[in-house]
Amino acid sequence: MAVTAPTSPALRPPAAVSRTGAAAVTAALVLLVAALAVTDITQGTAAVGPAEVLKALTGRSDPADASVVIASRLPRASAGILVGVVLGVAGAVLQAVSRNVLASPDTLAVNAGSYLALGLVGVTGVSLPVLASSGVAFSGGLLAATVVLALSGLGTGTVRLVLAGTALALGLTSVTEGLLLLFPQETEGLYQWNQGSIGQNGFDGVLQMLPVCLVGLAGLLLTARRVDALALGDDAARGLGVPVRATRVTVVVLATLLSAAAVTLAGPIGFVGLCAPALVRPLARRHRAFARTRTSLPVAGLAGAGLVLGADVLLRALVPADTAVAVPTGVVTSLIGAVFLVVTALRLPDPAGADAPERLRVPSRTAFLATVAVLVAVVAAVAVAGVLLGDSKLLLGDVANWAQGRAGRAVSFVLDTRVPRVLAALCAGGALALAGTLVQAVTRNPLAEPGVLGVSGGAALGAVLLVTSVPAAGTWGIAGAAFAGAAVTSVMVFGLAARGGYRQNRLVLVGIGTAAATTALISLIIVLTDPFNATKALTWLSGSTYGRTMPDVLPVALVLVVGLAVASARRTELDLVSLDADTPRLLGLRLSRARLGFLVVSVLLSATAVASAGTIGFVGLVAPHAARALVGRRHVRVLPTAVLLGAALVCTADLLGRTVIAPAQLGAGLMTAVIGTPYFLHLLVRGRR
Repeated sequence: MAVTAPTSPALRPPAAVSRTGAAAVTAALVLLVAALAVTDITQGTAAVGPAEVLKALTGRSDPADASVVIASRLPRASAGILVGVVLGVAGAVLQAVSRNVLASPDTLAVNAGSYLALGLVGVTGVSLPVLASSGVAFSGGLLAATVVLALSGLGTGTVRLVLAGTALALGLTSVTEGLLLLFPQETEGLYQWNQGSIGQNGFDGVLQMLPVCLVGLAGLLLTARRVDALALGDDAARGLGVPVRATRVTVVVLATLLSAAAVTLAGPIGFVGLCAPALVRPLARRHRAFARTRTSLPVAGLAGAGLVLGADVLLRALVPADTAVAVPTGVVTSLIGAVFLVVTALRLPDPAGADAPERLRVPSRTAFLATVAVLVAVVAAVAVAGVLLGDSKLLLGDVANWAQGRAGRAVSFVLDTRVPRVLAALCAGGALALAGTLVQAVTRNPLAEPGVLGVSGGAALGAVLLVTSVPAAGTWGIAGAAFAGAAVTSVMVFGLAARGGYRQNRLVLVGIGTAAATTALISLIIVLTDPFNATKALTWLSGSTYGRTMPDVLPVALVLVVGLAVASARRTELDLVSLDADTPRLLGLRLSRARLGFLVVSVLLSATAVASAGTIGFVGLVAPHAARALVGRRHVRVLPTAVLLGAALVCTADLLGRTVIAPAQLGAGLMTAVIGTPYFLHLLVRGRR
């Protein structure tokens, strides 16, 4: 009788080896998720070990231990698994249909759209059940995703989607934060919810969201073959009989449904949908079985569950148990995702350099002087209106009496608080506009701006860290802390982006990742130091001039004067640096030294502006663009024009925030975000054309 020798692994068919390896990897991921879940169940303020957990599950434990395990620990672990699975799957299919490795519920602004939709419902005072809240979140998230996909287009490796999603998310979040400030009682708890936490009170939320998630997962698995066909290209997919547009719409709707379920259950758990598919891609290169959507989706879901549970376990291992209860899991995943985004930016191919110069007319000297005169008049008018208007209206005679020390007590009190606010808005707007002009010239990138690049976020982080740790810190101390934070982030952003030149994709992605990290750290500091005073944090981060005094204005005014003088004196160098990398060297200009000097000035300007008026975004983007459109590209004309435009914009935003809904107030940063978001999206659309 013949004996068949066993086939060695080297002699097995490649498909069999791939299936065996894929099964082993899947089993390893399942075991990892199970181990993390067991570890997560044992962590908390109460000492409940694996033995107590086993007894609680079998009904033989102490009632107190059983209550902790059944009512809190198991629901938390279950929510972590469910949220991680649906976010990982949603990110994987969104990346597949958009052919963009940066697509995810975060970069498509799904979370921001859901946040705004729930905020709009919250201000009405209506209390919705879990399923109805999920429907509201789904509607807002789907609308946001549709807008971003329409603006970004398709293409592997493009960052246009991230830019459109980030800009839209900033605008939507600003509107939501404005609602939170205006209706604090109706929206109580929404700010903490927005940080993302898998903590649960029982299984009710998990059980109600489970059917929704199963429907979404089943629908995506049914469309898996069509998604595989889309990977071959739209024309090839049509040749195979696949309805391309219908498939994309179906996948986006189902992915948004999963994201909305996760948001409803645990709040926005950031960047899981971006990182989980990235962990699967190397596996697909090693095991062909994972190249198919039907096989890769479950693995992406397991990777997402591992990320969420791993972040929760890591948090509770590093932070004391009584403190870890207050720290949202979403803060940890956002930090991980920010690092991942920066690493991705450094690895993505970026063949495009800085954009070509805009084709702008060159107005005459008379037209330039007329433009400056008009802007000076506008700034003066806005400043006078800001001093006279507010919750109480004054006359010019009141201001004259106050200046001479002859005003009454009531008028003196109003002007003593209002004049510093107007000056802070003017100086902060001018400083941010000048900082944006310098950054765009140095990087030759029309999308560069202190807020988008994370410099303003670093300044806010430094200021918040000092304010929360040293409540008695003075004006110059806060300005110094803001500068230190801005300096650290700017070194990271510009240092990493300088490799191979300041490429647009790399610079903006690194900046967005850094900004996300600073936002997560600020949220962490607020939660740890003063978790119940979200209004104070929102007021600071919304770019408010509330409570500013003359000493608060002094640092930003001084830096603005010095920065404008330096930039004006070096205006020819600015013109050369903004042209290209070769012309300055041919003319004997030390390019690296000039760049460093201008960047240091821009960091000083951004830091003092944040210390004076909080976080105000998009001014450094809008003002330089508008200035170049009005007076051309020569910086001898752009500098004063941009500063005047920035001062007018922020002062107008501050005035509107104080008067339109008086006596309630909105920060200038919220108003500028509402203005700047459409402009930023317009630039992306124009660039796409």
